[in-house]
Amino acid sequence: MDVDGVLNPYAAETCPEGYREFPFFPDEEPVRLCVDHGTWLASLAHHFELAWATGWEDEANEHIAPLLGLPVWPVVRFPPVPFDPSEKVPAIAAQVGAERPVAWVDDRHTPEAWTWMRARSAPTLLVPVDPAVGLTPAAVKQLLAWHATL
Repeated sequence: MDVDGVLNPYAAETCPEGYREFPFFPDEEPVRLCVDHGTWLASLAHHFELAWATGWEDEANEHIAPLLGLPVWPVVRFPPVPFDPSEKVPAIAAQVGAERPVAWVDDRHTPEAWTWMRARSAPTLLVPVDPAVGLTPAAVKQLLAWHATL
């Protein structure tokens, strides 16, 4: 699960309805979070092993998980920030292995991510999220429907 663009709709011109802004990092834009996401993610956790796949890494467990009422999740390790979004692919591939089904929710799936998805023999779903909107009930329904096909 990515943070910026997925849980934090940073590209929205104003804070979307249902979201609150949190000043986690001095001298940076506030982070916009929707408490409903905690309920949605908890429902996904009944079917998926959720992990943070974000440049936030451990800070997602430190700042976001408590606000959304989530447990500590595993963290996919990426190169130091800033990194090219294509660099997420090798790290996620290593984390999930070759035979494990995986759903990846992100606002910046690169061509490398789509190529990786098509090349895998295990079921793989990439769920694109509009960074001006963030995670939606439709995306959650898509994930649950995909899981039901496994």
